[in-house]
Amino acid sequence: MGKRILVVEDSTMMRKVIMKVLKEAGHEIVGEASSGADAIEMYKELKPDIVTMDITMRGMDGITASKEIISIDSDAKILILSNLDEDKYRDEVDKIGAIGLVNKHKTEQILELVGN
Repeated sequence: MGKRILVVEDSTMMRKVIMKVLKEAGHEIVGEASSGADAIEMYKELKPDIVTMDITMRGMDGITASKEIISIDSDAKILILSNLDEDKYRDEVDKIGAIGLVNKHKTEQILELVGN
């Protein structure tokens, strides 16, 4: 059975690509947000199984939003997505307790970490 997923991505086009990949793999998109602040509010309301979180967004970035979500729910599962230098953020992502950091264009890896 697929997971209930909240997709957080400020690029409308990239958000659609991520959602398409997840839906085709049998997952349910329960919400989509384009900012960290919206992601936090939607997380509280929707209680998704997993959040895919863009790392760089205007206003509140993905790391800050992820920390806030994890402070609300220590069992939250957040997969950080980036098209930037992954090594630069790896330590910070590990520190906050996210399930991983993946280049958003590597859809196979995203699906691997989201799981079944």
